[in-house]
Amino acid sequence: MKHPLTLALTVALAAVAPACSKTEPAVNTPAAAPAAASETNPFFAESPLPLHYPQFDKIKDSDFAPAFDRGMAEELKEVEAIANNAEAPTFDNTILALEKSGRTLYRARTVFDALVGADTNPARDKLDADYSAKFAAHRDAIRLNPKLFARIQTLYDARETLGLDAQGVRLVERYYSDYVRAGAKLSEADKTRLKAINAELATLATQFSQNVLAEVNDSAIVVDSKDQLDGLTDEQVAAAAQAAKARNLDGKYLLTLLNTTGQPFEAQLSNRALRERLHQASVARGSRHNKYDNTAIIAKVTQLRAERAKMMSYPNYAAFVLEDETAKTPEAVNEMLGQLAPAAVANAKREAIDLQAMIDKEQAAKGEPTFQLKPWDWAYYTEKVRADKFDFDESQLKPYLEMKNVLEKGVFHAAGQLYGLSFKQRTDLPVYHPDVMTYDVFDADGKQLAIFIADMYARPSKRGGAWMNSYVDQSELFGTLPVVANHLNIPKPPEGQPTLLTWDEVTTMFHEFGHALHGMFSNVKYPYFSGTNVPRDFVEYPSQVNEMWADWPSVLANYARHHETGEPMPKELLDKVLASDKFNQGFATTEYLGSAMLDQNWHQATAEQLPTADGVMAFEAAALKKDGIDYAAVPPRYRTPYFSHIMGGYAAGYYAYIWSEVLDANSVEWLKQHGGLTRENGDHFRKTLLSQGGSKDALQLFNDFAGHEPKIEPLLEKRGLTASSSDAKPAKQ
Repeated sequence: MKHPLTLALTVALAAVAPACSKTEPAVNTPAAAPAAASETNPFFAESPLPLHYPQFDKIKDSDFAPAFDRGMAEELKEVEAIANNAEAPTFDNTILALEKSGRTLYRARTVFDALVGADTNPARDKLDADYSAKFAAHRDAIRLNPKLFARIQTLYDARETLGLDAQGVRLVERYYSDYVRAGAKLSEADKTRLKAINAELATLATQFSQNVLAEVNDSAIVVDSKDQLDGLTDEQVAAAAQAAKARNLDGKYLLTLLNTTGQPFEAQLSNRALRERLHQASVARGSRHNKYDNTAIIAKVTQLRAERAKMMSYPNYAAFVLEDETAKTPEAVNEMLGQLAPAAVANAKREAIDLQAMIDKEQAAKGEPTFQLKPWDWAYYTEKVRADKFDFDESQLKPYLEMKNVLEKGVFHAAGQLYGLSFKQRTDLPVYHPDVMTYDVFDADGKQLAIFIADMYARPSKRGGAWMNSYVDQSELFGTLPVVANHLNIPKPPEGQPTLLTWDEVTTMFHEFGHALHGMFSNVKYPYFSGTNVPRDFVEYPSQVNEMWADWPSVLANYARHHETGEPMPKELLDKVLASDKFNQGFATTEYLGSAMLDQNWHQATAEQLPTADGVMAFEAAALKKDGIDYAAVPPRYRTPYFSHIMGGYAAGYYAYIWSEVLDANSVEWLKQHGGLTRENGDHFRKTLLSQGGSKDALQLFNDFAGHEPKIEPLLEKRGLTASSSDAKPAKQ
């Protein structure tokens, strides 16, 4: 039977004609922390700061290892007590006891993992490498404990007769499922092999992540003369000079990279050769046969994942992963991606015709021969076509999009209008980097709801992309309120200069705050269900919904003001922004689908079908061609050697963004039909969905909010995939 989302997609596409549009073989119990360990270690007790906010001013890198060691020893002792309890298993002495275990390790790892992503250093990198396999072995020691699993299974089998409420029953079910999926039912021989696989995977994932960051920094482009930077603003040129000086390259300029294939500077630089240098440096990362090459890691990781899946009786790793998501099967994911891809590529090819025409026109005007559109030309000529079609370009917007103004008078303002929230910046809390800002968040009744951490700037110690993380999860069990953080990678201007955003950075800020709201509004009993602890293909949905307020007229009017004069963005410019909403969507959808389909190809392959290290890039090329997404002018948003998502929680799950976008588009439509930015709508979304965390089935949460099953048409309209195309045929997976 088809999944309801793919069934809806099939019907809708048919109706519009062809659419276009983290190796240890055994577990060693960690020794208890040595007696000499300082009792002042900030992780040995709850932080005394408001809402248990981390004591960043007291945390030293030397604190982590003692906290990890003590934390693992404590948790194993707690788990052994649960597993060996002579009393019959009950919800309280087994499930609830497990929920309460491991608090020291939780505190230490939560902060450590966050800092490794946001502000790493050699000491943290070494700790990450040293402990990744130990953490995997520790997790296996718990999940593969036969006595513990027997207690869980007893409760699972009797779950409907335990007198639990719905959330308690679901908690028992989730614990049982997690332990089974962790290998609790395997033979002892298979458990031993599984432990070795998990330890090796953890080590490889850490190596991959460290290589990606090293490659971003190592691949930065050095420019000798200022005249090559034509098209960049004075502030960007000054920042490039400052970056070069920081590397002892006085008199030169350094263009740093982001971890996407496309680089922002490509949209501005008139020097085509420099644009090509940027692009080639970007796509070569991780496959340059240097010490940061990730191809061998990719080959080994995918082999180990395939072996683990087979051991667990799944045909491939994607089938294992997707069973626990809302999509349920690889076939459901393939069907959606396969039908969207030809429509997206067809749209991108039509966009390319306009770009090529602009190239031809410009070259003719200069009396020079034309050239064929290449990937490094796309963003540059897209801005020219945008200016021609809509009489504006991104540079006209930036003076009205000062970063703090967007955050406080845009993102926060929308949350105030929709949910009644208010925010107050505080400077008394310690931070891990001087650029980090903190805010108290108050609910409509004036009571504190959360603490929000905003870390907006890019830096060499920070991984690429944008993300939300939680330092303290809400739960009634512990009586805790959330401490959540958003991280972006906005280039920091020279001292004294304003931080002016691109429109993409604005929407990213709104997107990540949608994740923050999901964490802050959590109102559940058990930590297991708190905040964004939901399926991967559902977690992006609330954040995508929050993007809609970025260009909501009353919100935009409140924050889009000139950073010097305070004048509002002219209405005619705003109208042009709104009119160009679907502009370049063929490109955006195609580059995303390229990565999403690559992810599925890597994880739907069996061990026999996977390549060795020297065949990784050929496997990638063949996969793109097979799926009809190999359009040279639009490479994947992430190529395999720097595709960090699939080395972490999004393995076989990068499709989640477009899957979630179906729900997002439906929700945006619902909100607009019910009056848009109103407290009534916000309170409904919060009550039915945002506050529930993972305490209910994800699609049930959507239905509770929207009152109907998801429909595909709003997504097709949003992505501009409703125009017909005679060559749009479903791609094969």
